[in-house]
Amino acid sequence: MAVPETVEEAGPASSPGAGPAPVSLAGLGIAGLSRRRVGIAATALVTIWVVISFAGQASEAARAAERAVQEQATNETLVAHVAALRDELSLVQTQRWILQQARAYGLGSKVERPFVLAPDASPLPADAPGSAVRRLGTVTQGQTPLESWLGVLFGSGTATGE
Repeated sequence: MAVPETVEEAGPASSPGAGPAPVSLAGLGIAGLSRRRVGIAATALVTIWVVISFAGQASEAARAAERAVQEQATNETLVAHVAALRDELSLVQTQRWILQQARAYGLGSKVERPFVLAPDASPLPADAPGSAVRRLGTVTQGQTPLESWLGVLFGSGTATGE
């Protein structure tokens, strides 16, 4: 297509007093952008948007799966706790448990004699059963069970009457 060299050759669209004819910018690329480059850029932007949205959904699905695993573990813990509470409930509803707790308040049968320590009773020795000295992991003095029984039956090994 030939570009008119002068205004007079442009034809009837140009008027002599209007100056030069306006040039159509449709064929010119703006700052190096052509329709093809704009299409490629738009396609690239849409592709990037789709990839980012897919990655967001994938990470959200991973978080939901992790949360589901945590909730399942919590549910298993709660199921075990509820089972323990049900076992305890069935235990405290038995007649034996009720009678034992009644004895703690002195409500046993009439033939039972309650056992209590006298107010002036001497304190227990330091190595009494259940004391801190006899707990698991403490160092004992190396006394055998036979020596313990002999000490209980015959007293200590020292003779006081000699």
